[in-house]
Amino acid sequence: MNAGNAAEQVGSRGPLDVTRAATAVLDARDLVVGWSPAARRLLGYSPEEIIGRPLKTFLPAAEAAGPVWSEGPPEASLSGSEPRTARHRDGRLLPVAVTVCPLSVAARAPAGTPARILVAARLDAQQVWESQQAMLEGLATQSPVGLGIYDRDLRLTWANSAFVKEIGLPLREFLGTRAEELYPDGEFVTEGYPHTLDAVMGQVLDSGEPVLDLHFVGQQPSDPGPDHVWSCSYYRLHDAGGQVIGVCEDAFDITARYQAQRRLNLLVAAGTRIGTTLDMTVTAREMTEVAVPDFAATVTVDLVRSVLAGEEPEAGNGRLPALVRVATRSAGDPPDGVPHSPYRIEYPPGSLPYRSLSSGGMVRAEGSMVVPLRTGGAALGLVTFVRRKQPAFFDKDEIALADELVTRTAVCLDNARRFTREHSAALTLQRNLLPQHLPEQSAVDLAYRYLPSDQRAGVGGDWFDVITLSGTRVGLVVGDVVGHGLQAAATMGRLRTTVRALAQLDLSPDELLSRLDDLVGQTAGGRANTVGADAGPDDVATGATCLYAVYDPVSRHCTMARAGHLPPAVVDAGGGLCFPELPAGPPLGLGGLPYESLELELPVGSLLALFTNGLVEARGRDVDEGLEILSGVLGEHRRPLEELCDRALDALLPGGPGDDDSALLLVRTRELDTRQVAAWELPAEPAAAGTARELATGQLREWGLEELSYATELTVSELVTNAVRHAAGPLHLRLLRDLTLLTEVSDTGHTSPHLRYAASDDEGGRGLFIVAQLVQRWGTRYTPYGKTIWTEQAFPPRYPGAPRAVG
Repeated sequence: MNAGNAAEQVGSRGPLDVTRAATAVLDARDLVVGWSPAARRLLGYSPEEIIGRPLKTFLPAAEAAGPVWSEGPPEASLSGSEPRTARHRDGRLLPVAVTVCPLSVAARAPAGTPARILVAARLDAQQVWESQQAMLEGLATQSPVGLGIYDRDLRLTWANSAFVKEIGLPLREFLGTRAEELYPDGEFVTEGYPHTLDAVMGQVLDSGEPVLDLHFVGQQPSDPGPDHVWSCSYYRLHDAGGQVIGVCEDAFDITARYQAQRRLNLLVAAGTRIGTTLDMTVTAREMTEVAVPDFAATVTVDLVRSVLAGEEPEAGNGRLPALVRVATRSAGDPPDGVPHSPYRIEYPPGSLPYRSLSSGGMVRAEGSMVVPLRTGGAALGLVTFVRRKQPAFFDKDEIALADELVTRTAVCLDNARRFTREHSAALTLQRNLLPQHLPEQSAVDLAYRYLPSDQRAGVGGDWFDVITLSGTRVGLVVGDVVGHGLQAAATMGRLRTTVRALAQLDLSPDELLSRLDDLVGQTAGGRANTVGADAGPDDVATGATCLYAVYDPVSRHCTMARAGHLPPAVVDAGGGLCFPELPAGPPLGLGGLPYESLELELPVGSLLALFTNGLVEARGRDVDEGLEILSGVLGEHRRPLEELCDRALDALLPGGPGDDDSALLLVRTRELDTRQVAAWELPAEPAAAGTARELATGQLREWGLEELSYATELTVSELVTNAVRHAAGPLHLRLLRDLTLLTEVSDTGHTSPHLRYAASDDEGGRGLFIVAQLVQRWGTRYTPYGKTIWTEQAFPPRYPGAPRAVG
């Protein structure tokens, strides 16, 4: 029989109860005169074998206790519950617990008269019972766990000391009370279980299934006010016959642990929910959403005005900085409520926020606490916590929690402030580097949209441009620089400036991209080879893409080339749309492969769309899908260009800016009116100069531009004479009446004239210098068949102007 089995045999009366223990009746000489069945089961002796024999037969240690009656009652050594060693009939030694009860007998009672009763039980069973009794005593008087027993009507029938202390009244005053009456406003907050005490205990009584660790929130009956939290468990009780007699409740106050867990949960939530964006107003709003209602009833966040603008915190200078209310939230506000716009706020002297801002420290009063937002010793603003119910005060643990919340928020706000400053600088730089207004063009009608990337990605390097070229032509550019931030914006500006400079050389699109690729490659290589303190990564322009197209409204030809960029969309006047199979070419700076141009003849009124990949490519949408959407928008090509731009952005970027910049340039082609163009072919002989003068003068007379005849005659004479002298024929003279008067002389030579200062004894060399003084601009452009020298003259002040190009 082990301790576990012994425990099963232990009842409320204990193993040494005479009704169940081994009992021997002894006379005055310690001879056995009575023997119980339990004694036979424990020690193995039958009554016949043991009656009349001395006590030491089965309890040898009794002999050491001294004389039985002569020197005092022998039971003195055996009285009480003492451990002894008994001898079984088979010789085994058994540890037993023994107690002796004396009987009242006459002083000279005859032998065989019962004098005392010896009771014995297995020692392990007695020890288990004593431990259980000690445990029960401890639960009743010393345990911190409140224990209560309710009958089948859920009325209290017994409670231990902890339970009574929790109630705060003598036990007799609330015995028979229902649990719901003791905690009328309390409820269980553990999900998946009923909320009331009656419902939970009724469930346990009906099902017999115990429930463990349910969290109950309510007020102490003896101390109404702040809510407490108890961990409660319930199990059904049965009597000896197995009948249900009630339910037992044990409850332990875990308010401190619960509050500590809530504080920890709040910090975890702050770490995951505050600072998800680099927007200061959003960060402040996230802080209020975390703190309300778990920590405070109302939370407000005020930022220093300069901080909200991305600047450094204002210096003290003896004055309090201007504050802007950026976020406020109260318990009961809808979670999806529309946030208010930031507004200026001032606090009167003596108020908590004023005192906090003045001292730079935390200030608190009953129900309110103001904590400064600080980073690096500078004040970013204030956070105010307000409570409206008990406990209204903030204890030291809550003060530490508020300080931690505000510190984390301050770090996120300072990161957002630094990003705002850099983003604003990059955005300002980018906007200044992009075209502020596009020049008036006779060749095309145009509209454009530029959408910087969202706050998360930062400013990118997309750009577009429209460049006025000689001969009424127009250059169309769109490009994309990898990366984001100031470096990408600055690189975009360098590339745009370089393209404009190369375009003025009247280079073909493929030649322009080749030159641009060489310059980018040299820049990247130079930076990569830098050593020492100035060493840096390869120039961000490496890998940039670009598309360059030139449209001539006289011939209606459009020549284009691309460096790793997406091809344009072309919609003809009839509505047919295509993406020309334009050779891709490598991105800029990679080198190794040539660029190729493609020439298209565009009917009047054709629509040309140039764009960056940020417009058509987005998260969850590939380029092909974006191009299909754009095609659907451009299919309505007869709509005004401004409307088409808006419809394209609505279809492709319905949620606003994406992760990358987006640029869109829409161009509708026009054709120069035949009344604006006059062209002649001349032989390459000296007489051609006189013929050219006569033709030009007559055309100017027809256009009503006689005031320009003198300068035009000199210009035509000089250019034709140079062509006859230095090149081969045939020669071509062309006059264009557009926004200015354009004069062009073309030949088959590839040498370019240039200005020089002629010496006093030189017979020639002054003609081109004189021409340059008479015209606004002049230049040279090359063609596959030679070159063209062109000049540009402004119209007289009162000239009505040329007819507009058709389209």
